Amino acid sequence: MLLKAWPRLAEAIPWMRLGAWPSPLQSKVVRGREVLFKREDLSAEGYAGNKIRPLEMVFGAARAAGLQEIWSTGAYGSNHALAAAIHARRQGFGAGAVLWPQPWSQTAEDNLVVTASVCDEIRWARSVVAMPATALWVRGTRRAWVMPPGAATPVGAVGHAGAALELGAQLGGREIEAIVLPIGSTCTTAGLLVGTALAHASGHLAGRAPRIVAVRVTPWPVTATWRVARLAEATARYLAERFAAAGLNMPEFPRTAEDFRARLAVVGDELGGGYGRPTVAAWGALAELSHVGLRLDTTYSAKAAAYLLRMLSDRGSSQTISDNRRGRIVFWATKSAIALPSVDHARIARLPRRIKGWLRHGGAIGS
Repeated sequence: MLLKAWPRLAEAIPWMRLGAWPSPLQSKVVRGREVLFKREDLSAEGYAGNKIRPLEMVFGAARAAGLQEIWSTGAYGSNHALAAAIHARRQGFGAGAVLWPQPWSQTAEDNLVVTASVCDEIRWARSVVAMPATALWVRGTRRAWVMPPGAATPVGAVGHAGAALELGAQLGGREIEAIVLPIGSTCTTAGLLVGTALAHASGHLAGRAPRIVAVRVTPWPVTATWRVARLAEATARYLAERFAAAGLNMPEFPRTAEDFRARLAVVGDELGGGYGRPTVAAWGALAELSHVGLRLDTTYSAKAAAYLLRMLSDRGSSQTISDNRRGRIVFWATKSAIALPSVDHARIARLPRRIKGWLRHGGAIGS
């Protein structure tokens, strides 16, 4: 949507189409109130979800730089690693990943076996602490673009900034009070902070710029408010540079870290035992929202949905929304609803012993 609104940006922002845009915006009644669901889970063939928009930017930048491989970093069940591997192969890149242990869940196992089936190479880090050194080794020995978890950089976040303009067009003049989503790597949240400000300033989004209610699925300090705001600030700065490179003036809007923090609520009420550990509320939200056709996962989207349900019942934090009886809420559906590719059982049989142990024992090894 950025390139549609400002076509000359194509001169300054390399981009590769992976998704089918716009992703649907669906109105559903939940607990007696209208909720708008932004269906990023239906955004692409092969594999969808909120990872597609930053990958479009990263793949474009990697191709422009003449790089031949795309490497991701994430936990065993990473949606980002899975999306990157599937789409890298579809676009003619080599696909690699650096993965580290996480608690077992069925979704994590499903993701891992498909990632292992489609990746050209996986480096198995013993823990997240070992990831940076492994990623640096890959960057130094390959013609590869190596992404941090979730592609949480200004390049990746610009993809979600474009999504906010797309949302504004779909709203058709309707105002929204808040966008609710899970926050893990912070890329989507930072991009939406920038994008909603840009959309409002350029007349693509009616009313005032909405609050972004980000529900923690990874703990502090990864999801610290100041980290999200700094990434948003860096993304706005990068975007302004791209506008200038294309000979354009970016619309003015408040874009310091403090400006972004004023519209951001990061809530930890649904984190439970930590990353990848399901909660009773998440299971309940998964079941309840399945009736409106939404597929959730207990690591990410179901925890955000549990908080959404609290907001709809007027039990959410007063800090997240100014009037949760009247404000229109958008829920960002992040988990791909596309059927996964088939598993290569021969590759799974060749996995390291500790990885097969994690699969066999429901995560008892490496969790």
